[in-house]
Amino acid sequence: MAFISLEDKHLTVLNLFTTDAPEHQDRLVEEMTKIVDAATYEGWMNSTVHAGVDSLGTCNFIQWRSGEDLERRYEGEEFKHRTLPVFGEITTSIKLLQNEVAYTVTSDALGGKVEIGPHRDDYTVLGVFSVTDDGQDEAIDALGKGQEFLAEIPGFRSHVVLKGLRARGLDGKFVVSYAQWDSKEAYEAYRDQASEQQSAAREKAQSRVSAVSAGEPYINTYTVVHSRSAGE
Repeated sequence: MAFISLEDKHLTVLNLFTTDAPEHQDRLVEEMTKIVDAATYEGWMNSTVHAGVDSLGTCNFIQWRSGEDLERRYEGEEFKHRTLPVFGEITTSIKLLQNEVAYTVTSDALGGKVEIGPHRDDYTVLGVFSVTDDGQDEAIDALGKGQEFLAEIPGFRSHVVLKGLRARGLDGKFVVSYAQWDSKEAYEAYRDQASEQQSAAREKAQSRVSAVSAGEPYINTYTVVHSRSAGE
């Protein structure tokens, strides 16, 4: 399991893969699980594998001690000559995103603690927002403090905003949102709320993000299927 907080200052890596067939998603989960279970990389802390729900694909949420540790992994022979070729055969896109946690909010029931793992039943929603060169801070504030109202929405559990630092497979500045909900129904009730019923705070936040957007966001939903931490 993993915990997400502002205080820990870990490097958070999101490896996002898309694919075009259910059997390819199954293979992705299988291959990612093998890597996670065998991981002994210096500086690696934990990995949590997510399986796509609305769209086929996977997300691996990984915490590293530092960017230097991660780069050693990327430069290794195993990553270059086995890991990337295997995933290249069964994916339609690969994005390797390095981030730092910029904001968190939870429902009262979670008491400020964000935990992820297969022992939970979270319905997870992840969004990647490409933004203008000078719009990253604005997007972080709009998606973070600008959406503090989420804590009052029925079915909401937690919301994390991550500042994009660097990436492979994605150009330009970006911001990531990672949210947990009670269920698919709770999230979709919020997502599909009629515009005339939306709060002024929600409309303002959406407008602020749109103003610094550099393209359509990538949004998908997931369930957590596997997790392991160093030392387990």
